[in-house]
Amino acid sequence: MKTVSTPNAPAAIGPYSQAQISGNFVFTSGQIGIDPATGAVAPDVESQAHQVFRNLASVLEAAGSSISRTVKTTVFIKDMADFGKVNEIYAQYFSEPFPARSCVEVARLPKDVLIECEAVAEL
Repeated sequence: MKTVSTPNAPAAIGPYSQAQISGNFVFTSGQIGIDPATGAVAPDVESQAHQVFRNLASVLEAAGSSISRTVKTTVFIKDMADFGKVNEIYAQYFSEPFPARSCVEVARLPKDVLIECEAVAEL
């Protein structure tokens, strides 16, 4: 295993890594809508979603992969009413053939954000 770390995505806020490489795959930790330069959380689900996917792309690139090599994502959202908005933004970052995906509504996320996403990608 190899640990992945980049200043272009928020630092881990707990005892975990931004990502781990195992074999020919990179497994990311969940990314939230924190701007890595300022530490600020975006104010709404749309802005947070864009930041989440930028952060995810940065971690994957630091691992030697890319968002286009993603095979599976898990999206956690605070309110399923935001599903349509999140889908529209997701489609701006991922293209066909789209990764496999799960999307679940959760009661609460770190720093009270509205969306979090983790991914598995090929190297």
